[in-house]
Amino acid sequence: QVQLVESGGGLVQPGGSLRLSCAASRNIFSIDAGGWYRQAPGKQRELVAYLTSGGVTNYADSVKGRFTISRDNAKTAVYLQMNNLKPEDTAVYYCNVDLRTISTILGNYWGQGTQVTVSS
Repeated sequence: QVQLVESGGGLVQPGGSLRLSCAASRNIFSIDAGGWYRQAPGKQRELVAYLTSGGVTNYADSVKGRFTISRDNAKTAVYLQMNNLKPEDTAVYYCNVDLRTISTILGNYWGQGTQVTVSS
């Protein structure tokens, strides 16, 4: 079965940086488009950043200028570079991607989530 593996979360002080990654469990899979969502305790899930299949990026206003979504040139993984982190960025972050193989469109999949905690 298809699995997305997220990594890069952790505990960081305000002003620090983290880079999240999201990769398919098999290297025959590639990413057409992808996004990052986050959900804080007691809050609804929100879209943080999105990358279209054509490489166009979109960001929530709260993270513009601080976060960058990207995809490697082989389309094997999607990343979220997070700079100047704030306590309000604390949440579980989930990637969501459209996957394909060389011959088949597989569909839309979620990562397992990775915890980001920004605290002094």
